[in-house]
Amino acid sequence: MPSLKPIACAGLLALTLAACSTAPAAPALDPVPPPAPRPDAKTQLEYGNPPPLRSGRY
Repeated sequence: MPSLKPIACAGLLALTLAACSTAPAAPALDPVPPPAPRPDAKTQLEYGNPPPLRSGRY
């Protein structure tokens, strides 16, 4: 009869490999930033109209 130690080690190794193989993929980075929020009416009254938006390039 085989000893219990090699069977336990093989089972632990199999569980470790199975746990590592099911890791979720990293989320993809969005290259386009979200649009800037428009100022509300109170902000426009306090600070005036905002400057025009710049293009995406510097």
